[in-house]
Amino acid sequence: MDSHLSSLRDRKVDFDVRAAVELLAPPPRFAGTSFENYRPNRHFPSQAEAVQSCRAFAASLSSTQSSRRGLLSLRRQARPLGRGIYLDGGFGVGKTHLLGAIYRESPEPKAYLSFVDLVNFVGAIGFERAVQELSGYVLVAVDEFELDDPGETVLVSSLLDRLASAGVNLAATSNTLPDRLGEGRFAAVDFMREIQGLAARFQVVSIDGPDYRHRRLNLTDVDVDGGRLLEMARARNEVTTLDRFDLLLAKLAATHPVMYSRLIDGVDLALVEDGRTFSSLDAALRFVVLVDRAYETGTSLVVAGVRLQELFPEPFMKGGYRKKFGRALSRLSQLREEAEILPVRLEGDGPADESAAEAG
Repeated sequence: MDSHLSSLRDRKVDFDVRAAVELLAPPPRFAGTSFENYRPNRHFPSQAEAVQSCRAFAASLSSTQSSRRGLLSLRRQARPLGRGIYLDGGFGVGKTHLLGAIYRESPEPKAYLSFVDLVNFVGAIGFERAVQELSGYVLVAVDEFELDDPGETVLVSSLLDRLASAGVNLAATSNTLPDRLGEGRFAAVDFMREIQGLAARFQVVSIDGPDYRHRRLNLTDVDVDGGRLLEMARARNEVTTLDRFDLLLAKLAATHPVMYSRLIDGVDLALVEDGRTFSSLDAALRFVVLVDRAYETGTSLVVAGVRLQELFPEPFMKGGYRKKFGRALSRLSQLREEAEILPVRLEGDGPADESAAEAG
């Protein structure tokens, strides 16, 4: 490893409950999202319609909260059951952007976290403590609700049920798999089935359109030369880290996933050399969490030595966790392009359409 660069492996990150609670807010990439800076694709009317639905939901939370403040003498009365909104669609159509906008327009107290972060949060502090921490919130927004692990799905569904019963409003997103986009809103059907008793309280908003991250980028042409990568990285005035692939995976295994964002805190460019195709499913899933955190915080995570389409083996891409891996590839492709140090061939498809800004 280059002696001039620090490494993520050497960073010390200890789990802390209060620090974990402080992370329950949109990450830097989505901190500035609003309904005003979402750019709907004119070819897909459902995107503009989704903006209006999300605006109305957020506005209703503000009016409800104002009514509560006017009933101080009745503060002991039971809170009404929480309501929910669910944003359904494929990769990169702006669901996360709109979720962040809902969060932005909703009154305090409120929380925002990904499904994986929520699972890790509950695992770190315990189910009842998580209910206690979140029950007083006006809104809990959950990005990338996942249904591929039955245990995790039951855990989160039970938590959301408890929170809704306590009067917490909920907002969630998920992805319809690319190979099922033409078959209807299957992700919404699965989501409603899993949340069971809560389903009647959720409004489903479907958002159509292509993945804006892949409008121009051709994954099959992306390859990273480790030597060139390091040479260009040294010339940049940025906080850059360099890790060997296998040693980084060992670091991830030894760090609680809820703290991965702290692991890359302040890092502009995280380089990983000697990349290879994953052989361990557990290691691949931990890496997906790191990719999510890097994407959210704006850290350009670049793996040298392996093409993106070869990072996850075919059985992983066709297995039960294929949604996670598909999202990771989509986000890694954008992070490589944002790094601006790679010889990436872009397809000449003319001027870019209006599309969802910073879509999730």
